[in-house]
Amino acid sequence: MIDNMQLCTFRLGDQHFGVDALKVQELIRNQPMTRVPLAPASVRGLINLRGQIVTAIDLRSRFGLPKLESELEPMNIVIRSDEECVSLLVDQIGDVLSLEPENFEAPPETLDEAMRPFINGAFKLEDRLLLLLNWANVV
Repeated sequence: MIDNMQLCTFRLGDQHFGVDALKVQELIRNQPMTRVPLAPASVRGLINLRGQIVTAIDLRSRFGLPKLESELEPMNIVIRSDEECVSLLVDQIGDVLSLEPENFEAPPETLDEAMRPFINGAFKLEDRLLLLLNWANVV
């Protein structure tokens, strides 16, 4: 079972996700990116973040969702692990929520097969379902 968690929430389309807030280095607006030749479609490019090169992963592409409408710019959730730093491109950044373990359950049966490997489970909130992202599987 999971201990109480602080999750940084975000949205892709009409779905809500959360990632461990302790792994989030920073939240930033869309940044200029350098394309990476021959990289998978989900690798949008590289960001220079104050001298640190960070790979930007397009979660829409990774999850098989349609591209973001052209007039909208994605937001960056910069995640830091012991080995690397990556940016997850999302539609909108939400709040930081503290969630109780008794509200956590297995991923819903209705979850799209393309997303299943990236979701650890879900939290039932009052007005929506919050999917817990396993960001390490996304990279």
